[in-house]
Amino acid sequence: MRRKKQFRSLSQKLFIRLTLSVFCLSFLTSVVLGQASAQGQDKSVSVSKVERKNRAPVSSEILQVKLPRPVEVRLDNGLTVLIMEDHRFPTASVSLQIAGAGGLFQPRELPGLASVTAQMLREGTKTRDALKLAEDVDRLGATLNANAGISSITASVSSSGLSDNFDEWFSLLADILLHPTFPEEELTKLKQRLKASLRQQRSSPNFLARERFNKALFGEHPASVVSMTNESIDSFTTEKLAEWHRERYAPQNAILAIMGDVIADDLLPKLKNWLGAWKKTGLKVEMPANPVPVAKKQIYLVNRPGSVQTQVAIGNIAIDRKSPDYLSMVVLNRVLGSGPASRLFINLREEKGYTYGVYSTFSATRYPGAFQVGGAVRSEPEDDATDGAMAEFLYELMRLTQDPVPSDELEEAKRAMVARFALSLERPATALNRAITIKTYGFPEDYWDTYPAKLMEVGSADVQRVAKKYIQPGALQFVAVGDASLIQPVLEKYGPVEVFDTEGKPVDMEALAAEKAAAEAAAAGPAANVAGKWEVLFSTPAGDQTLNLTLEQDGTELKGSLVGPRGRESPVKGTVRGTVIEFTVTRQVPGREIEMKFSGNVEGTSMVGKVQIMDFSNDWSAKKVE
Repeated sequence: MRRKKQFRSLSQKLFIRLTLSVFCLSFLTSVVLGQASAQGQDKSVSVSKVERKNRAPVSSEILQVKLPRPVEVRLDNGLTVLIMEDHRFPTASVSLQIAGAGGLFQPRELPGLASVTAQMLREGTKTRDALKLAEDVDRLGATLNANAGISSITASVSSSGLSDNFDEWFSLLADILLHPTFPEEELTKLKQRLKASLRQQRSSPNFLARERFNKALFGEHPASVVSMTNESIDSFTTEKLAEWHRERYAPQNAILAIMGDVIADDLLPKLKNWLGAWKKTGLKVEMPANPVPVAKKQIYLVNRPGSVQTQVAIGNIAIDRKSPDYLSMVVLNRVLGSGPASRLFINLREEKGYTYGVYSTFSATRYPGAFQVGGAVRSEPEDDATDGAMAEFLYELMRLTQDPVPSDELEEAKRAMVARFALSLERPATALNRAITIKTYGFPEDYWDTYPAKLMEVGSADVQRVAKKYIQPGALQFVAVGDASLIQPVLEKYGPVEVFDTEGKPVDMEALAAEKAAAEAAAAGPAANVAGKWEVLFSTPAGDQTLNLTLEQDGTELKGSLVGPRGRESPVKGTVRGTVIEFTVTRQVPGREIEMKFSGNVEGTSMVGKVQIMDFSNDWSAKKVE
């Protein structure tokens, strides 16, 4: 009882400290954002001419750090265990990374096998079904997750909770790791959700750009795969998942990192007991051959008719995580486009107003990943910003190769990164990931101790050198997703354009022009009679929805209402020209108003077309019922 009272008191103190911390952080954030907003709203001075004061919140003392070292042990089954004690709070976090079990190693005809296997770990074991597992996790106040990226190297299983009941919630992690059953009923449910997600993702310009960009850069390398397919989902069986788990979840290729209010000497004997049944195998992780940068510039356009934005991605293959150019690339990325103080953001958003946000990123793992700039820019017929945005993207890329970064701008970028590094030291998850990074790549023990100082040593010449090395104008890969009728002429300024549809299939532009002419001819005829009541069907991530549409017609003008499955009614306004129908539904959602834009063709008592909701679109159909 006394221990519970002490723990309750400690929990209350922890809650108070966390509340105060959140309040202070929120207050500081609001002040900083308020100042930034005030600067952004003052149009009397160009943002690019604002004087940089070199006052990022970091002092020289922060550069001198010595992070705690984990206790490292290798169990008899080959599992590497890292334990980092931290007794400030009565909590603990666990992260298990299993190399060779990620999607990078799955058969090319089965994209998603690794991901689905990981997701299904939580859906049942030999002693607990999915409901029991969820109830136990909830009862213990813990978290329990498992995932494997579509082209990742590792599968991961993670958990966290109070140190007071560590044994109980860690036993759940051990149970799903060692005794999953992949129940058929739960797999069927997951397949249905995954297929709904596939339908939805093809309406996302960001997904379409990523899909085409990865194919352009990685070719036949497994990293080119960004999504499952309906065929692969259909082929997943309990047996295939169990086989992948049995062959790929090997302890000798795994790292178990534990951080928090635990005692290593007490914990190690328990780990040997809990994980003793996890048997070592002969599997060795053999990486595919490294991808190489594409040698020749290529331009790809994904045609998305009616899109009000153009999603742009420009880049090529760059470096792996152990490259000596890594820190210089980190600094380059910060200067160019990793945040709101970067050149891309200031240029394209603040000065030109082409976009809400643009970015640069680079991925560096055990194989060379992509360096990329991009974002979504306006592409309405009356205000198309694609042309200007493309020019500014290339200008900022070339500026890095031609002109050294001014010393004040460079120092500000580096100090901001060091400040962010210092703030991240308080996050247990970050500490765990850093310990795993050192072990994964064989970095020296003091890698993170010296990281801030080494960042500050990067000079303008280093940034310019890597810019020239990895930004090759004649080898850049261009991807744009948007309305081809608007943006193809823009892209053709940079070279021949290959056009694809949203399903990834090549587009015959002559056939597309013929379809457009036919649509214009259909719109020129007498207006179809659409007055009356219709039953509308379209798909959402939650499943198919049936709505009731009532239309009133006055010549080519339409008005009416749309009633949702819960009886909520929304106004409709639109037109019908020939057999071409377009109407907009205005719907109130918490905090704002959204529009659903329907377009399609009338065929007697049926209609088919596309509905666009914000930046997503889906197929819809309707039949006349009255």
